[in-house]
Amino acid sequence: MPTVTIELPSQEAQTASNMRRWAELLEDSSLAHIEGRIETDRHGHIIMTPPPAPIHGSYQSEIAYLLRHLMARGRVLTECPISTADGVKAADVAWASPARTRELGDQVCFARAPEICVEVLSPGNTTIEMREKMTLYFDAGAEEVWLCDLAGNISFHPPVGVPPLTRSRLCPEFPPRIDLR
Repeated sequence: MPTVTIELPSQEAQTASNMRRWAELLEDSSLAHIEGRIETDRHGHIIMTPPPAPIHGSYQSEIAYLLRHLMARGRVLTECPISTADGVKAADVAWASPARTRELGDQVCFARAPEICVEVLSPGNTTIEMREKMTLYFDAGAEEVWLCDLAGNISFHPPVGVPPLTRSRLCPEFPPRIDLR
């Protein structure tokens, strides 16, 4: 099968469209009662996923709890909407510095990604999907992207071209594994 390469618009070029569309979606009362995650693609089309399994939420809340205690000077967010070159994506957990939080102001989603974006993997996630999401977060300004696998193992990823991480540079005390017991 041939490989297809899609060229995305720049993050900056897509942001105005993403902000406008996200504001529309937030005001749509018919979407307020739908369970699950809503994201968009670069054309503003809605991408919906069903609610994840309970363990996903357990990892998500534990990561948020630990980040809140270890990085008290910033803001921890769950289901954090981020404008990317491929629409608005929602990080499971994110940490934003006070400066990045000020940049957010009263906007409906982050025009520049929080410094740390975390994805908790679900059984249906593919490696390609996660690589794409990581690339989008880095392009949007994330400094690290963390992935939490189905066993609670955390992998810390820097932008392309930076040596791999064994621990987070921004939050070095964060454990490499989440134990829910």
